[in-house]
This record gives sequence, C-alpha cells and structure tokens, in this order.
Amino acid sequence: MPACENCEGFVTDNYVRVFAPSESETVRVCPNCEDKIRDRGEVREAHSPRR
Repeated sequence: MPACENCEGFVTDNYVRVFAPSESETVRVCPNCEDKIRDRGEVREAHSPRR
C-alpha cells in the first residue's frame, strides 16, 4: 500500500499514478502535508500556510 514519504499517510494507487514520477511507487508529499509543496521536481517548505 503506498504512503506519503513526508508524513507516511495513506495515498491511493490512483493518486500515486497521477502525482508521482513515473519511476516512483509513492509520492513525496500528499494533500495532508500542509507545510510542504512540490516545486520543480523538489519538495520545499510552504512560504505561507495552506488551508
């Protein structure tokens, strides 16, 4: 079962298929990671709170 690499939260196979790089089996951040965002292939801290 795939999990988020940042928070280890559950993500669906479909979410991984859409948002993960093609060679990856999991995602770096998920919608539950409010303090992180994906930016140009990297994961970084959000500049402002996401809500």
